[in-house]
Amino acid sequence: MMRYKGSLSRFNYIPYLFILPAFLLILLFKAYPIFETIIDGFKNGGMWTLSVYKRVFFDMSFWNSFWISIKINLVMLPFQIILAFCMALIVNISTKGIGIFRTIYYLPVTISLAIATVLWNLMLNPNNGVINSMLGIISIPPQGFLISKSQALWSIVVIASWKGVGYWMIFILAGLKNIDSGLFESAKIDGAKYLTIVFRIIIPMIKKVLLFVLIADTTAGMLLFVPVQMITRGGPEGSTNVLMYEAYNSAFRFGDRSRAAVIVTVLLIIIAIISLIQFRFLNTKDEGSTIKGR
Repeated sequence: MMRYKGSLSRFNYIPYLFILPAFLLILLFKAYPIFETIIDGFKNGGMWTLSVYKRVFFDMSFWNSFWISIKINLVMLPFQIILAFCMALIVNISTKGIGIFRTIYYLPVTISLAIATVLWNLMLNPNNGVINSMLGIISIPPQGFLISKSQALWSIVVIASWKGVGYWMIFILAGLKNIDSGLFESAKIDGAKYLTIVFRIIIPMIKKVLLFVLIADTTAGMLLFVPVQMITRGGPEGSTNVLMYEAYNSAFRFGDRSRAAVIVTVLLIIIAIISLIQFRFLNTKDEGSTIKGR
């Protein structure tokens, strides 16, 4: 009994007091809204029911938004991660003036997404935008971009990628900085080519970082909203009507809070499932534990 009291007296509760405010804020502004949203999806006119889920799942506009959200992420995720990885390799080079390029690549991250959306909307204007002006120099006819059903979704991908690639580059660059430079020197002495070093040394060594970037980028991509809301408003002809904008319309345009709650709940479930799949297939044991096991 005395030993039990002694262990309690040695318990250091100070660190928990420091993290308590952050924990309470997470519960208040993260966990509670999620819980409240899930509950709202089961309510219709104050009654507990599954009718809202049935109504949503038999609604073709929901499935159209679902497919558009999946399609945009199937393109945007690999595009952003590959581009961020290549940029990180470039700015990881130790040479004079490389800090300037790091700043240039990261600069879009410092601009708010709303301002970036306005700027890109001006540049992609089909009548007097700078992009079409540049295309006219090489005799390419003006493109519709954000007003074209076949181009609007991919224009949104470009806007979101321009804004986000520099952010993901910083994480990958941090992973590259943690790799022992002696590994590169040994590989070069053995005659390894640059691509061999990239695929046999760099990628395996930063696999944990790439996993984090993939999961975080998946979440950000599925929650994409600002460019759609500010420019296309789900158009033209519903070609950019992602799930987040569908939920926004349900809640604030049509006043159907229960339908919006169901869509957001489905969106959360999709993100959770995708994250679990990515953990399952990409998460591996640490190199140190593998060596120790041998």
